[in-house]
Amino acid sequence: MPVVSPLTWNDRLFSAAARHSKDMAQNSYFSHTSLDGRSLGQRVRNEGYVWTAVGENIAAGQSSVNAVVSGWLSSPGHCANIMRTNYNHVAVACVRQAGSSYGSYWTMVLARP
Repeated sequence: MPVVSPLTWNDRLFSAAARHSKDMAQNSYFSHTSLDGRSLGQRVRNEGYVWTAVGENIAAGQSSVNAVVSGWLSSPGHCANIMRTNYNHVAVACVRQAGSSYGSYWTMVLARP
């Protein structure tokens, strides 16, 4: 894929990512939609980030950052999401939960205000 501008870390996106990973871990599910029906856009907006573009990659079960990023980059859809030129902010969170379906739950949120 063509090179894009670097992304900047955003704490509000981190909060949205961490809360979603925690929810998936505690409730042992894996989905872009929260169990209460909230979408990514709603979760990000709830953290006070007003977006014009928003995207998300999730992963579960991987034990390292390298494994997750490698998986995302080798997946055409996930890689395209990361390399979109309309995002300028990013955050990634991982929550581990013993006894859950996957053990570790990863969420990457990408956005532009």
